[in-house]
Amino acid sequence: MTVQDVQADDEEDEFSVVRPISLEVKILEKNDTQLRFMVQGIDLSVANALRRAMIAEVPSMAIDDVFIIENSSTMEDEILAHRLGLVPLKTDLKSYVMRDKCDCHSESGCSKCAVTFTLEAEASGSTRTVYSKELKSSDSQVVPVNGDIPLLKLANNQRVRLEAYARLGMGTEHAKWQPVTVCTVRPTSTILIDEKCDACQRCVEVCFPQVLRIKEGVLVIEDYEKCNSCKRCEESCPNGAIHIERSKDAFVFTIESSGVLPPESIFDSAIDLLKDKAQEFISHVTSLKTGGENDETEQS
Repeated sequence: MTVQDVQADDEEDEFSVVRPISLEVKILEKNDTQLRFMVQGIDLSVANALRRAMIAEVPSMAIDDVFIIENSSTMEDEILAHRLGLVPLKTDLKSYVMRDKCDCHSESGCSKCAVTFTLEAEASGSTRTVYSKELKSSDSQVVPVNGDIPLLKLANNQRVRLEAYARLGMGTEHAKWQPVTVCTVRPTSTILIDEKCDACQRCVEVCFPQVLRIKEGVLVIEDYEKCNSCKRCEESCPNGAIHIERSKDAFVFTIESSGVLPPESIFDSAIDLLKDKAQEFISHVTSLKTGGENDETEQS
């Protein structure tokens, strides 16, 4: 993978030098909702910026406006609306835009920026639980991630009718728009074993991630990506034969999606966001420099 790294020219003090850098990305674990991978070639500031973007700036769909038509249950309208907002919804970022970027300028939105949900449920004869699968969506692609989320209980002859509108939002506005439940980053570790090691197995016994093991009388590294730099092995070694060093340019990311978006899509969106921010920053710096040069010309 090759990306464009924009750096300043020390001689001319301009943000005009574009130097390609090489990144190595290795997938360690992947399924429908989880992704664990290692990135080598970035520093901690970039890694943390990616983590923060995935948590708070990648948009997802969530119910934001609820109109209660009828509710004879014991649950208050505000509580029901709050529970509806926390139901994770499958998100289609290609088909919808943020409400503030939509040309409809409507509070309730339109088909380009909002999805309508309706709910109509009634209990007859006995108490029943209303689940998220009973929400009817105007878009078959935007539905609850899990249909078995309980919304409320209805006693005999109780009824609920409502209409709700979902829109795209970001975690910076409310946690219900966060597309991830877990998003962590940690530096990888370099494990150095010198000739003083006598394979006493003490380090193996204290290594909870099971990174080290004895093979044919020799201490070997089983899976260094699992090392969390706790240094228990280093401290337990009586001969001082093990040394742990944290990497400054290689990091392990762990992403767990709430199901609204695939984890790889969340990561791709975060990269696009950072690229757009970097380009916007460069544009501002360039305009400031151009404006300063014009002022100097006018004064001369």
